[in-house]
Amino acid sequence: MTGDPWDDVRARLADAPRERLGELQEGRRVLGIPRPARIVPRGTAWHLGVLLLTEDAVLATGDIVRSRAEVRRGFAAESQRRRAELAAAAARGGVPEGESVHIGWHPIDLSALDERSAPLAVRGGETLVRWSATGGFVPLARYLDERVELLRHPPERA
Repeated sequence: MTGDPWDDVRARLADAPRERLGELQEGRRVLGIPRPARIVPRGTAWHLGVLLLTEDAVLATGDIVRSRAEVRRGFAAESQRRRAELAAAAARGGVPEGESVHIGWHPIDLSALDERSAPLAVRGGETLVRWSATGGFVPLARYLDERVELLRHPPERA
């Protein structure tokens, strides 16, 4: 990659699909009546594994929620209940049913990268990415090449 690697990646992804970004807004009270939470739109990004790339920022991923209409049902686990609440919040926020939205993402300050930052870090002058909580670091350029290729040419049935 030459020049700014992020601009190069954006150019390579110009016609690739983007995914929705959202922000969870907890419900507030209106006339004393609690309103349910919803996920409001905050733009789109290319999803590159542990990174989200927008036109002007690099973000660390958070959670991905698939929008689904709210239904009453029993749950064996509190985590299932929370996922269903988030899915319904996405639907209330205008995400079409069945589509995904990223929440809980946060911007990465590229000027503040050091040896201990994550998911991006700089070691020995090289920018690296930690692709999972338990995985090791790999060179960013190689990681981006693989992720761009997967996004532009997804495997069959992916």
